[in-house]
Amino acid sequence: MSRLARFAWSVLLYNVAVIVWGAYVRATGSGAGCGNHWPLCNGVIVPPSPTVATLIEYSHRLTSGLALLGVVALLGWTWRACRPGDPARTGAVLSLTFMLTEAAVGAGLVLFQLVADNASAARAMFMAVHLLNTFVLLACIALTAWWLSGGSPIRLDGRRSTALAVAGGCAALLVVSSSGAVAALGDTLFPSRTLSQALAADLSATSHLLIRLRVLHPVLAASTAVALFWLAPWLARGRGQVPARLARLVVWLAIGQIALGFANVVLLAPVWLQLAHLTIADLIWIGFVLLGASALGEELPIAASAARPLSSHASA
Repeated sequence: MSRLARFAWSVLLYNVAVIVWGAYVRATGSGAGCGNHWPLCNGVIVPPSPTVATLIEYSHRLTSGLALLGVVALLGWTWRACRPGDPARTGAVLSLTFMLTEAAVGAGLVLFQLVADNASAARAMFMAVHLLNTFVLLACIALTAWWLSGGSPIRLDGRRSTALAVAGGCAALLVVSSSGAVAALGDTLFPSRTLSQALAADLSATSHLLIRLRVLHPVLAASTAVALFWLAPWLARGRGQVPARLARLVVWLAIGQIALGFANVVLLAPVWLQLAHLTIADLIWIGFVLLGASALGEELPIAASAARPLSSHASA
């Protein structure tokens, strides 16, 4: 694997870490730690005498800035190393595009004060959009790394059923993840003291909308997990060892995610468990996207030293 490919995978892993840290900002109510200022923090570049909330929010902004620089570097290196028409170039361009929209959505949350204790429908919608953009960003970076590692370009001709299956699986994962973002927001803003209190609030017609929406997430999650148990092996069928391993990974991660989701409900969504739940969701999404790319690729990806050749810069 070239140094460029290893760098691309490291950019992907770093972005997953930044995303999880962003969830920590939300879960601890630290989103207003820098006030309604962006990109400055409380009107300054380096806040003096910061509170804990300010430190948490400020560190997220710094790590997000480094993530942006990483994607810019990935685009520049990929553009220089790969030939025109290489799918990795397209993936890198899209990665930067959705990184910029990610920053824009994050800025909107701060500037419109959709943080901290804000329980409006607008915040819930922003959270869902934020999650969707985040997942598309991860998909673009993952595919860039995949193609830089020898993955074949995606072909749709003559593969209508496979393409529909991949699109359906991706859509289901995006829907369930968006519902998870809204449910996590409800857990943060309206914590329950006991499990019975939480269940009663979920089913009460007088509860806040964010509380009543929480019940949708486990239903969608369970349905999507069942679909993945069938869909992932089907996509890997006859494709070789790498897709088979990806399919097994997706299935086992889905099983683990269901267990974590159950624990999340029983333990009343502690912060550490919310972060673990999000991390596994990110990994399931990345695994399924790469599985879909392998199913729609011309040949087996990654495994081969017969990978698509790049220019001499790729291994430099």
